[in-house]
Amino acid sequence: MSGAITCSAADLSALLGPNSTAAADYICGQLGTVNNKFTDAAYALDNTYLLFSAYLVFAMQLGFAMLCAGSVRAKNTMNIMLTNVLDAAAGGISYYLFGYAFAFGESSGGFIGTHNFGLKNFPTSTSDYSFFLYQWAFAIAAAGITSGSIAERTQFVAYLIYSSFLTGFVYPVVAHWFWSPDGWASPFLSADRLFGTGAIDFAGSGVVHMVGGIAGLWGALIEGPRIGRFEEGGRAIALRGHSASLVVLGTFLLWFGWYGFNPGSFTKILIPYESGSSYGQWSGIGRTAVTTTLSGCTAALTTLFGKRFLSGHWKVTDVCNGLLGGFAAITAGCSVVEPWAAIVCGFIASLVLIGCNKLAELLKYDDPLEAAQLHGGCGAWGLIFVGLFANEKYVNEVYGASPGRHYGLFMGGGGKLLGAQLVQIVVIVGWVSATMGTLFFILKQLNLLRISEKDEMRGMDIARHGGFAYIYHDNDDESIQFPGMTPGSPLPRRSDPPSL
Repeated sequence: MSGAITCSAADLSALLGPNSTAAADYICGQLGTVNNKFTDAAYALDNTYLLFSAYLVFAMQLGFAMLCAGSVRAKNTMNIMLTNVLDAAAGGISYYLFGYAFAFGESSGGFIGTHNFGLKNFPTSTSDYSFFLYQWAFAIAAAGITSGSIAERTQFVAYLIYSSFLTGFVYPVVAHWFWSPDGWASPFLSADRLFGTGAIDFAGSGVVHMVGGIAGLWGALIEGPRIGRFEEGGRAIALRGHSASLVVLGTFLLWFGWYGFNPGSFTKILIPYESGSSYGQWSGIGRTAVTTTLSGCTAALTTLFGKRFLSGHWKVTDVCNGLLGGFAAITAGCSVVEPWAAIVCGFIASLVLIGCNKLAELLKYDDPLEAAQLHGGCGAWGLIFVGLFANEKYVNEVYGASPGRHYGLFMGGGGKLLGAQLVQIVVIVGWVSATMGTLFFILKQLNLLRISEKDEMRGMDIARHGGFAYIYHDNDDESIQFPGMTPGSPLPRRSDPPSL
C-alpha cells in the first residue's frame, strides 16, 4: 500500500536513550501490525470495488437480453433470450478453461498467454479471483454483441460454437495484445512500447466492442439478410422489433452496467495520485463516470434530432441505439479525456452510427440490432478519438509517467498515439475477420449456420424451441385443454365490444 508505515528499532532506540532496545522493538512491532492491517484493508477495499464492478458488468447481460428481445419479432423472442443465457454459460466454461490464460497468462512474444489454464496456480501476486470474474464478464459481453447481428435466422448449434470460440480464443488474444502487461501493443509495457506509447483502449472500444461488432459483421454477411428485409429492387423493408418497451428497459440496464464497465476498469480505487491530498484514483473513477455519461447523452440527443431530420419521426429505438453508440465510443478514452471532449466524442459517434446504417442499407446488409454498425463503427471512432484528445496529465496518472509517453494530437502530444490507435483498428479487423469469418464460412458449408426458409417464416420459437415466448390466449398453450375443443382452435369471443 502506498505510504506504508516504516519503523527501525535501531533508529528508535537512539531516540529513547540507553537500555531502550526492547521498548523500541515493541513499538516497531506494534506499528508493523498496524501497517499490515492497513495493507489488508486496502486489498479488501480494492477487491470489493472490483467485485462490485464485475456484478454491474454482468448485469449488462440482462440489458443485452432485453434489448435483443425487444428488437426482434415476437416469433423469435424465446430464441434470442436463450442465446443470451448461453453466451454467459458457454462463455463461462470456455473462458475458465482457456480464455483467461490466453488473455492474461504470461507470454514471451506478446501474442498469447500460456499460463493459468483452468486457473491453475491462481491467484497470483498480481491477480485474484475478483479479476477473473471481472474479465469473464467482459468476454461474454463481446459474445452478446455478436448474437444481435445474426438474430432471427441462425441455428442454435452455431450459437454454441461461435460463442465458445469467441470467448475462449478470439477475444482473449486481442485482450492480451492491449491489456496484458506482456502484450506487444500494451501501454503497460515498461519498454519498447508501440510507437513509444502503446495503444490506449482503457475499457474496450476495440477489445470488446470492435471484436464483437466485426464478428457479427462477418456472421451477418455470410448468412445473408433475413427473408423480406429487402425487396427484389433493393428497397429496404423495416422488420421492426416487437417491443420498444423492452428496448428501453434493456438500454437503461446497459447504461447502469456501463458504470461498472468503464469506471470499474481501474480495478483499484485506493491509490493516491498525490500523497496526503484528496486527489487520487477515486477522482479518476468519478471523472470516468462523468465522461461516460456525457458521451452517451450527447449521442442520444444528436441521434434524436438527426433521425428526426432524416425520417420525420421521433423514434425512441433510434435514440437508444445512439445512446449506446456514444457509450461504445467513449469506452476507450473515458479515463484520459476531459468532460468537454466526451461531448465531442458522443456527437461524432452519433454521426458515425447514422452513416454506417445508411451504408448498410445501400449494401443490403441486415443486422437486426445494428450491432456491427454500433459497436464496430462507433468502437473504431472511439479509438481514433483517444489519439486526438487524450490528456497528458490523465495519461500519466492512469498508465504511469515515463519518458516518451505520448498523448492526443489535438492536445499537443504529436501523432504517435494516433498511429498506435490506427494500428489497433487494423489488427483487430484483420484478426477477427481471419478467425470468425473463417468459422462462420465453415459453419455455412456444413449447413450448421442458417435455419431453413420454412422455419424462418414460422419463427424460431415454434420451429425450434417448442412454443411461443408469449401466451396471448389460453388456448395458444397446447398444454391447456378445453372440453370439446382441439388444441390451437380459437376460443369463443364476444361479438360485441365491452361497454366503456
